[in-house]
Amino acid sequence: MPNFSLGESMPGFTLPAVSGEPFSFDPQKKIERQWHLLVFFRGSWCSACIKALEDLELNKKAFEDGDIRLVTVSTDKLADLKNMSQELKLTFPVLADENFKVLNQFNVYIHVENAPYEDTGIHGEPAYFLMDEEGKLLYQQRQTSPYGRPTADGLQQVIKFIKKKMSTV
Repeated sequence: MPNFSLGESMPGFTLPAVSGEPFSFDPQKKIERQWHLLVFFRGSWCSACIKALEDLELNKKAFEDGDIRLVTVSTDKLADLKNMSQELKLTFPVLADENFKVLNQFNVYIHVENAPYEDTGIHGEPAYFLMDEEGKLLYQQRQTSPYGRPTADGLQQVIKFIKKKMSTV
């Protein structure tokens, strides 16, 4: 599993989306001024994830106004993610990585059966990756539990800080 350094080009991938169409994430596909925020979450059964996704949805316009493209990924079953997405009225892409391929590609922590505590079987943990319009990594955070993740407001503050610092370089 790779560990990514800031400024490194990030990989692309294709996964099934709750919309019914495969979703191709290609951070190297240059969209002028368009950055990418890739958010990994545990699953539709995770109450902390539900709160975080609702927070992202409430703040989606602020991300878009800041030229941030939001994409979310979970190892949960596509059907369960689709039901959750419809119930929460999520309007950003929600993708299923049931085979853990993309999780492994991004070195996201995986909660395994022999972990010190059991909580809903094998699944991915929360992680965040911010990439610029060229697909270069600007920010990353990986967690080993559902709590302590950044809020949508906190993520926006990180993005504003990075943009400000990059404009002065």
